[in-house]
Amino acid sequence: MLRLGPVAVDPPLVLAPMAGITDRDFRLILRRIGGVGLVTMEFVSARGIVAGERLARRIMVFAPEERPLAIQVYGSDPATMAEAARVVEASGADVCDVNMGCPANKVLKGCAGAALMGDLGLAQAVVRGVRRAVAIPVTVKFRLGLDDRRSNYLELGRICEGEGAAAVALHGRTARQMFSGEARWEPIARLKAELSIPVLGNGDVSTAGDALRMLSQTGCDGVMIGRAATRNPWIFSEIAARLGGGARPPATLAERCALVLEHFRTVAAREPERTALHKLRLFTRWYSQGLPEGARLRRQISSLPEVGGFLAAAERFCGEILLAEAA
Repeated sequence: MLRLGPVAVDPPLVLAPMAGITDRDFRLILRRIGGVGLVTMEFVSARGIVAGERLARRIMVFAPEERPLAIQVYGSDPATMAEAARVVEASGADVCDVNMGCPANKVLKGCAGAALMGDLGLAQAVVRGVRRAVAIPVTVKFRLGLDDRRSNYLELGRICEGEGAAAVALHGRTARQMFSGEARWEPIARLKAELSIPVLGNGDVSTAGDALRMLSQTGCDGVMIGRAATRNPWIFSEIAARLGGGARPPATLAERCALVLEHFRTVAAREPERTALHKLRLFTRWYSQGLPEGARLRRQISSLPEVGGFLAAAERFCGEILLAEAA
């Protein structure tokens, strides 16, 4: 079991924050499947939180059954980040996570996310400000560095520990790499050997076997998983079963179809039409991977202009492949 101050993360498996993806609906799906020890919201702008922007408030809504839950904030002004952390704590979140790893241009342009790795003095001021502002555990997620020439994850890890962070998470790529190439796990092991606080490993964990290898090879205290959960929402339960000495069989076709339709109907009921269409297309791209004739579903829904037609197409598709399996 992983502990972040008073917060128990059991099993030591964490859902990584992903913009536009780790919303309440997706987090609840993973919670109901089981196996995830801590879920993290899609990251939220500290400036938006402090200004009370509607989008920030909407993102920060969560259900009690999601807990323990972390809210990740990004920004570069220590005072604004500290005030945003106070709002996060007041919302009832269990953990406040600081984003120092996002490589997206819109975040980097504001000197936030991974850009903070280029100014360790400012990074230290941000962690110090957030830590002093709240009583809940503060964690920090970062990468190897801006690029191979500026690899400074060890220095940043020491800074986070010195300023009272409860844990850090390291993605084994540089900001320049984005999500290309292979994640390096050796630096995760080096960071774990360097620090006394928990270290989470992140990057290229696509199966339960990958998670067990990361834990074994790096000695990290927990595993953070992002993109793999969109393709296989059962990955946390599969890893948890392996950690307990058992095994969870792969999800059946009926289970996969039921999850797809439940998720899609929830999104359609909760989101405005334009947002719902965007999310439905996004998740179809992942959920259809490995389904019989999944490419056919992707082609069918690519040009559908409204949510009702989208749901009807998904329902027909699932009915057809389940009938074919039973034949």
